[in-house]
Amino acid sequence: MDTITIDQIIDKHHCEASSLIQILLDIQSENHWLPKEALERVSEKLAVPMSQIQHITTFYKSFSLVPRGRHEVHVCMGTACHVRGAQRVLDSVTEQIGIGPGETDVDLKYSLETVNCIGCCALGPVMVVDGEYHGNITPAQVAETFKNYE
Repeated sequence: MDTITIDQIIDKHHCEASSLIQILLDIQSENHWLPKEALERVSEKLAVPMSQIQHITTFYKSFSLVPRGRHEVHVCMGTACHVRGAQRVLDSVTEQIGIGPGETDVDLKYSLETVNCIGCCALGPVMVVDGEYHGNITPAQVAETFKNYE
């Protein structure tokens, strides 16, 4: 990610330190992760210490300091999803995309995470890909679902 793009994101938020989290979210949305160079540029432009930025980026799970895939996959492992077969769905996802929870494939196509609750328990088991919810998903439907993201 170049400094021009980072500067444009910062300028969109009027170079206000109070917009730090939103700036970081926008950079991550554009780049799929937060490179150190981007964080240093934000620190410089907003006059916010790197230690404060590092604290924020390590506190919130939504931030990634390592490269992430273009498609983010979340499988709910909460109680309602668990009792409805979430582990089998997760096993099918792992088999389909070739990575386990907390991993990103070498082509940077997919990143896989498990979450404790997505908040739509009545639809369990639930898988979310790039913000698109797939409720009542079965292991057999996983492969078909991923065809839409190729």
